[in-house]
Amino acid sequence: MQVVIAGGGLAALRTVEELRAGGFEGPVTMLAAESRPPYDRPPLSKAALAGETDPAEIEAEFDSALAADFPALDVDLRLGEPATGLDPAAARVHTRAGDYPYDRLVLVTGAAPIVLPGPGRQRFLRTHEDAVELRDRLRPGTRLTVVGAGWIGAELATAAAARGCQVTVVEGGPAPLAAAIGAEVGARTAGWYEAAGIELRTSALVESVEDGGLALRGGDWIDADEIVTAVGVRPAIGWLDGSGLELDNGVAVDPGLRASVPGVFAAGDCASFWSQRYGRRLRFEHWDIAMQAPKVVAANLAAADGGTGVFDPVPYSWSEQFGRMMQYAGYHAAADRLIWRGPGPGADPEADGGPWTACWLAGDRLVALLAVDRPRDVVQGRRILAAGTPLDVDRLIDPAVPLKNATV
Repeated sequence: MQVVIAGGGLAALRTVEELRAGGFEGPVTMLAAESRPPYDRPPLSKAALAGETDPAEIEAEFDSALAADFPALDVDLRLGEPATGLDPAAARVHTRAGDYPYDRLVLVTGAAPIVLPGPGRQRFLRTHEDAVELRDRLRPGTRLTVVGAGWIGAELATAAAARGCQVTVVEGGPAPLAAAIGAEVGARTAGWYEAAGIELRTSALVESVEDGGLALRGGDWIDADEIVTAVGVRPAIGWLDGSGLELDNGVAVDPGLRASVPGVFAAGDCASFWSQRYGRRLRFEHWDIAMQAPKVVAANLAAADGGTGVFDPVPYSWSEQFGRMMQYAGYHAAADRLIWRGPGPGADPEADGGPWTACWLAGDRLVALLAVDRPRDVVQGRRILAAGTPLDVDRLIDPAVPLKNATV
């Protein structure tokens, strides 16, 4: 059985590792868009820009982060050769260098950053090369404008401010992280920008990226030496147009991560999977998803009967920004109310600067939580989320009560 993996990131590598660990001995070809083997992306907005590590050490970190032994894995690794088209009827993947026949195909092509309008230079933080190039330009006094106050934008702003840049963050929503965790919770992080000497402009929409600055709708202008766009990504699935695969905010897959065409699977940033836990189709650009989904792909791909594995995770992600560790688990859009553990925003002048946890509930069930510098809440909360255990709200709101003791 010939397996072709379209994509060369973490999810691609994990798929190979899981296949080999499960005893699959057939040929595997990996079609990677980038010219370097798979590497971890979280350090791109963290260690690579922080200014605490020598550039040579950063390079070594990327080279060794995943430490894959491709000869031992017996993979035909095709670097710089991305998939450009798919013919399911002939079971062939097209590239500029030729076609690759397959018996099983795994789509892990990831996502691509959203580009803003305008002729000016806008940078992104998506690849190793992006991070290295941007790091060289984050010098004291550099006027940096970051468009987007999401996870990546906040991490980038943190690193740039620490390197002495004059940082402005432009956010189209009413608060930082509004799209990721909702405006009410995201607003609690707004003061962190001011404390770090960063100008934050919310509800500000970009008209155009220009040479020398950013034009906002309404006529405002922001001078900038460098502009980084961090307003989100879209699944990299344009190459699948006309293939006949069902696409729905990514490659639509069932709970077993099977696409609508037999023999095709998808995982990671480009896959829109059906969550039995939340009763809807979901897609996440999380490191944890890329780590865990390939276990199900590999098991079902190699099974003679098509496999019975189901992917139904409690999503998890984290962000280090402004000297704080933020950890998010679950899916808050499924909630009907928000509960604060400890003082809510504005109730205590010190509340927003210290540890806190936001809990989203549907009825008496926890569906998501965001913990700021409260690792114990995250560990216990993830177990509660996975089990679906009901909670006693009176105990939940008391931060002195461990989350595990707030269950009914």
